[in-house]
Amino acid sequence: MKKTRLRFKTVFISDIHLGTPDAKVEEVTRFIRHIDCERLVLNGDIIDGWYLKRKSSAWKPAHTKFVRHLLKLAEKKATEVIYLRGNHDEMLDSFLPLAFGSFRLDDEYIHETPQGKYLVVHGDGFDHVTMNHKWAAGLGSVGYEVLLRFNRFYNKFRVWRGKEYYSVSKLIKSKVKGAVSFVGRYEEQLEKLAKARGCVGIICGHIHTAEDKQMGSVHYLNSGDWVESLTAIVESEPGEFSLIDYADFDAMLEAEQFRRDSELSGAKLEVVAEAV
Repeated sequence: MKKTRLRFKTVFISDIHLGTPDAKVEEVTRFIRHIDCERLVLNGDIIDGWYLKRKSSAWKPAHTKFVRHLLKLAEKKATEVIYLRGNHDEMLDSFLPLAFGSFRLDDEYIHETPQGKYLVVHGDGFDHVTMNHKWAAGLGSVGYEVLLRFNRFYNKFRVWRGKEYYSVSKLIKSKVKGAVSFVGRYEEQLEKLAKARGCVGIICGHIHTAEDKQMGSVHYLNSGDWVESLTAIVESEPGEFSLIDYADFDAMLEAEQFRRDSELSGAKLEVVAEAV
């Protein structure tokens, strides 16, 4: 039986952090395997070079499998795959820009819609710590890894008690005044960048905070991450964007499967009726 797929014009994902123990590689691989799109934009931090420098053995066969699926998309499905460099995969800098077949590496991308242009960037260029104090950014990255490690142990306990996953780090980001203030400044800077570049919208990642909102005249979209949020930006029709998470995706896939099964059942009934 043909695999059920969801069809979109364009899909944007970011911050998978392949090579780290908290990358939700099985989920994002399943997501990729069940979509058809004209263009897939990987908006930075797909591979976590910072973590792999410290622990190269962290790269798993499942991570290779995900990369293989990306290449299959570009090869067999004729999907344009655009990989934009992030700060954790900055090792790609020396190759930019690079294109081979339907696969392209770059540092930014202009997405055309009937409503106007959307600037697509990872967004680390607007993080003062990442740009000017790399040692502090590295330290912050290690601190985040420790927090995620605590999350793993805490949620194993929650599973044992029959409870759902709960993100401690997301709670901290939403409650700590400094973190909330940083996100606000980050979004404002990207809004200004979009205006300066003559774009009606901006699509970014980097801060692991998924968002879809209007900021003045600029449509601000952040694709979130595949560490905790498990989110993506999808374009169903030219210029029609939605922020979806993995649960949304599952529900949409189930609905599409139900629709296909219903059509198949209806077709079988018609054949039987004609035979009678």
